[in-house]
Amino acid sequence: MRARYAAYALEESNYVFRTWHPRTRPDEVAADPAVRWTGLEVLATSGGEQDDQDGVVEFRASYDAPGGRGALHETSRFTRRAGRWVYVEGDVRS
Repeated sequence: MRARYAAYALEESNYVFRTWHPRTRPDEVAADPAVRWTGLEVLATSGGEQDDQDGVVEFRASYDAPGGRGALHETSRFTRRAGRWVYVEGDVRS
């Protein structure tokens, strides 16, 4: 989760694409250069340990954008694929 956040913050779309499960990822992943990510707070985790196949992370990521400051609050699901963690999907909270 932290590596994907850093990739968004550094506009490393290729890393975000590679760490997204092929079943659920879009055809293209592009960072929005107008958004500046300013912080990540992991609120809860479930699974995701060394012997687990799946994991869930609830997080809040803060940002500055042309319309003002905001935060993305999401519960994300990950799975292990070929020994590496990949993002499957998430539920955005309002």
